[in-house]
Amino acid sequence: MTRARVRRLLSLAALVVAAPAHADPIEDFYKGKTVTIITSTGPGGAYDMAARTLGRHLPRYLPGAPQFVVKNMPGAGHVLATNYMYAQAARDGTYIATVNNAIPMIQVLDGKGVRFDARKLAWIGSMGISNLLTVAWGASGIKTIDDVFRREVTTGATGTGSGTFLYPTAMNMILGTKFKVVLGYSSSAEVDLAMTRGEVVARGGASYRSFLAERPEWIRDRLINILTQVGGAREPDLPDVPLMHELGKTPEQQRVLRLISSSVAMGRPFLAPPETPPERVAALRRAFDATMRDKDFIEEARKLELDLNPATGEAIANIARDTIDAPPDLIAQAKAAIEPTGGGKSE
Repeated sequence: MTRARVRRLLSLAALVVAAPAHADPIEDFYKGKTVTIITSTGPGGAYDMAARTLGRHLPRYLPGAPQFVVKNMPGAGHVLATNYMYAQAARDGTYIATVNNAIPMIQVLDGKGVRFDARKLAWIGSMGISNLLTVAWGASGIKTIDDVFRREVTTGATGTGSGTFLYPTAMNMILGTKFKVVLGYSSSAEVDLAMTRGEVVARGGASYRSFLAERPEWIRDRLINILTQVGGAREPDLPDVPLMHELGKTPEQQRVLRLISSSVAMGRPFLAPPETPPERVAALRRAFDATMRDKDFIEEARKLELDLNPATGEAIANIARDTIDAPPDLIAQAKAAIEPTGGGKSE
């Protein structure tokens, strides 16, 4: 063997020794990157707190430990942020978002302004499940849902795609309640403020856990009366408050109201844009699941009274798909029930 050949072999051996024992393409991609979390509400609310809390803990479990920043994008009842994630956000794993769990229902029942297909979004996971409430300001004299069958009750709404609109309107059309839905509020916090000022009497689509975190005195001091809850089962703390679908007088009414309620089981979901590389979606899901088990994350989330009953990305993706692929006749009935011009009171 010539000396030149020996030198070449030694050089190759040195390169092999110097090379990393294993290459991690996920770590290589995320190292030094910034991941943006879009939240579909304004700053300070439960969505914002959930996004910022996740952003502080998840980097420990994502190879490359990228920096996380939160950007608020409220508007159009959570549709604006979802449209952005579907059509404009980078599809490389550097954008995730938290949006309202009604997004799949909005797609099939409302559709106004929708520029997304929830089946194609890359669902990462959900932090927790909390029933959504319809509440009335205590001083108004509206104590139970029975009162809304007897007198007109004004309720504020942020957009036709929001639970602030969907649930009161559905109850009007299917059950015959007398909610007068007032559109035009820019956020649920504005609707809450409007209740305190007497501009409106009620609000729909309020997360029970969010109220516990943001306005615990409202429940503790009975400043509000809880009229109904939306979800699969009653909250353990609210055993006497009826579920919306339980108010149905016929099996058909209950079936339609169950469909309208179905996406609540998605809890507080996080997603990535469609066509995000599958290996990065898988890495985000693993990091999300690990964060949900992290003791420091759990301690901080509990201090903030955030929903903590996690679900996997696969599980909430299945809920989104099943909601959108529901039988056409059932979708048609549900859609008619929440149509703004379908006879329900709104302005």
